[in-house]
Amino acid sequence: MNHWIGLLISVIYIFGLIGMAEGLQRWRGLSSDFTRKVIHIGVGMLGWALPFIFNEPWLFILACLAFMILNLLDWRYGFFAAMSSSSRSNLGTVYFPLAAAVVAYVFWDNPPIMVAALMPLTWGDGLAPAIGKLVGGHAYHIHTSTRTVEGSIGFFVAAFLATWLASWVVPGLPALTPAEALLPALTVSFFTTLVEAVSIWGLDNLTITATAMIILSLWFL
Repeated sequence: MNHWIGLLISVIYIFGLIGMAEGLQRWRGLSSDFTRKVIHIGVGMLGWALPFIFNEPWLFILACLAFMILNLLDWRYGFFAAMSSSSRSNLGTVYFPLAAAVVAYVFWDNPPIMVAALMPLTWGDGLAPAIGKLVGGHAYHIHTSTRTVEGSIGFFVAAFLATWLASWVVPGLPALTPAEALLPALTVSFFTTLVEAVSIWGLDNLTITATAMIILSLWFL
């Protein structure tokens, strides 16, 4: 596909997600922490489409840098209520596109690994707070951050399933079978769960992705 068309599709998709989240927040009175995670997961799932809508990584990387600036301005001035965090020290929305840009740059020629590297951040970090709020009864504190054991378990399960699926469903090299993808997905999920548990100030968007990248690089490259 022409990369300019891919860029247009990506921009429309992302702003469509933000618009949907804004509408849900106003219609249903949902909290910004919830709608921010809806956007978080939705944007992360764009990774599955990257090999099909971009011929090379550079335009996507430039788009990520542009969204970093936009998200920083939104953090400062509050353009999008659905993306705001209850913690002013949390710059996770700024770090997310940076993480995606680095993953695309490093793993572009290995689409299954590229998508897999983004899945702990997308699904693990996306679902952990929601699971913690719904069923979390065992809280623990790291600096100023509060998490739950149940949320961390949810992170592990969600990260494992998404990473495992991406490793063998996404076409390209390395061409893994479901069995071959099992152990690296478990390893990535285990260590990213530990890293997420101790990360503060929204830095988990960087530390989770960096951990997944290191493990997958050592495993496959």
